[in-house]
Amino acid sequence: MLLGIMGAMPEEMDKIIAAIHNKKIVESGSRVYYRGELYGQEVVAVFSRWGKVAAATTATNMILNFKVDRIIFTGVAGAVSPELNVGDIVVGQRLFQHDMDARPLMQRFEIPLTGKASFETSKENVDILSLAVSNFLENNKEFLQLLSGQGIAHPKMLAGDIASGDLFISSSKMKHALVKNLPSVLCVEMEGAAVAQVCDDYGVPLTVVRVISDTADEKAHITAIGFVNQHAGDYSLSILKEYISLIHNS
Repeated sequence: MLLGIMGAMPEEMDKIIAAIHNKKIVESGSRVYYRGELYGQEVVAVFSRWGKVAAATTATNMILNFKVDRIIFTGVAGAVSPELNVGDIVVGQRLFQHDMDARPLMQRFEIPLTGKASFETSKENVDILSLAVSNFLENNKEFLQLLSGQGIAHPKMLAGDIASGDLFISSSKMKHALVKNLPSVLCVEMEGAAVAQVCDDYGVPLTVVRVISDTADEKAHITAIGFVNQHAGDYSLSILKEYISLIHNS
């Protein structure tokens, strides 16, 4: 089984790529793919770049040229639910494209020719990834102590809906508009639902895990950059370690 690993920023992927053994580097479509072994699992990892189009082209290349059997997308997101704080983790269940609006031709958020307003992750994959995150929060005491010293105390995990779009949500007005239209959404980012659409087209299982880097408000750009630079890579690599352990034993 070949696992595809994607992240939209180099800071989210650098530590994962550094941990891959026996790396083979392949350049394709202006991307650099790293194939090798991560914790005994055959993987191909890539920094996809920001946004829906960049993520979709990268996922398509992974599926068609590398023949990955499943994809996991890891990275940060802005919280839109008041239940979430910086450092918390969201496992995606349904993925919406919040900037898709072809009304009056079809319902708002409906993806043309699919009859779907969202793409749903299978319960089995949500459960496995949720358990991996729970194990990460249980087993990484030293890292959690470091977070606590920086004001991130008792991070938690929620499984729920995620919205993606080619907008950086960075004001209370934008956030409230999104919540009004998609009240079930926990957090917002710029890639996951596009990758989900590609994976749905090709029948490839996808799981999405997002760490909250900001609260999608006027301070989002400052908070997000600081969090990404300090913590995004450690979160991603540690969660993947637990995830790979579980899929090996499933």
